[in-house]
Amino acid sequence: MNIVEKKIYDLVKSKPWIKNIIRNIYQSFYDILPRKKEFFKNQIEYKEGYFFGFHDVNPFSVNNNKVLSHKLLHDNLIIPKFGEKIDIGYFKFRNEKFEDFIKVEESTAWNFHKGARLQWVGLESIIFNTSIKNNLVSKLVNIKSNESKVFDFSIDSISKDGTLASSFSYERLNKFMPGYGYDGAIDDGFLNEKAPSKTGIFIYSLKNENLIKMISLEQLLRLDKNELNISKFNHYVTHSEFSKDGRYLSFLHRWVGDDIMERKSKLLIYDMNEDKIIETNTSGMVSHYVWNEKNEILAYCSINNIDGYYIISTPDFKKTNHIAPNYLNSDGHQTFICNEKFITDTYPDKFRMSKLKLVNISNNNVELLASIYSPKEFQTKDFKNHIACDLHPRVSFDRSLVCFDAVRNHNRSLCIMSI
Repeated sequence: MNIVEKKIYDLVKSKPWIKNIIRNIYQSFYDILPRKKEFFKNQIEYKEGYFFGFHDVNPFSVNNNKVLSHKLLHDNLIIPKFGEKIDIGYFKFRNEKFEDFIKVEESTAWNFHKGARLQWVGLESIIFNTSIKNNLVSKLVNIKSNESKVFDFSIDSISKDGTLASSFSYERLNKFMPGYGYDGAIDDGFLNEKAPSKTGIFIYSLKNENLIKMISLEQLLRLDKNELNISKFNHYVTHSEFSKDGRYLSFLHRWVGDDIMERKSKLLIYDMNEDKIIETNTSGMVSHYVWNEKNEILAYCSINNIDGYYIISTPDFKKTNHIAPNYLNSDGHQTFICNEKFITDTYPDKFRMSKLKLVNISNNNVELLASIYSPKEFQTKDFKNHIACDLHPRVSFDRSLVCFDAVRNHNRSLCIMSI
């Protein structure tokens, strides 16, 4: 954003419905002008009708010869209902080219932004959310033997060693953040309670299939002693992720009033070694984050009421470093290349161009990798019809490739580019 856009954004960001009206009018004016030319640092490879989803899990296999994907069987522009099918599988991948798509299973619990939370478990197995007889479950499948196991809980994230899973109520998430849960799913979200004692963030053992820890929304409510009248809001959790060493589980605690578009967020860390919750010093806004190998978190958040990308360091998570504040002043989805570098994206600007940027943390250098057109029909129309196709970049384990979702020929598409 330029200086004027940033000032206007800061004035209206607490009123999302006003922000969206201004955005729509502003972009519509620029729609009259000639379309900007796309830019890619290197040639992209893409497959139309496929997508992966969120930026916090990796679709690449460790040896780079497979790339996980969802295959659409559904309209690009209509929010899926719980029970509608999508194919789950992977592309064979060689010489930076997609080969055959191998279907493994189907899912009936997915959305456009986070898919079915499809992810690798070890070298030969995948896990994802689905449903059986309208009950929300997760399924682990070995892609070589086709052996499978069903867990009677949904998953959000899996620990790096494949032993732990995090979970929460997708029913509750979908009510208060439509498009990120599963529309129509029922999983005891206790929707008539503001901060229930029987739901919150869950940690399960995949080996023993048992619940290890539950931190309730009621417990999280009690943490926020400095928030005035916080008990009158509806509380939920989302965006959980294990640290690379498996010691910590991070998640967002969010609360909304009658207008669910106006929300506040706090990044919390559960220390499994010490059995304690650690509060970060985020001030009311956290959108997206990821861990690196040094047990540091990179988050787009507000600290001391200043929005930006921050490195949040262990062990107390109070030390922070504001990254490239003069060049990164808008929200995005980040992914680490290594501990010192990351890639992030932007939402469509006034010309409906979304950007991919490579950032060097040590010197705050920012390099443009791609500028990609996002057609108007993929603009989210309202808060309950969240159909946007965000780039959500993810980086291969050998640090040579970035995978992202984009619109190609008016279809959601899975894209890969050399970096």
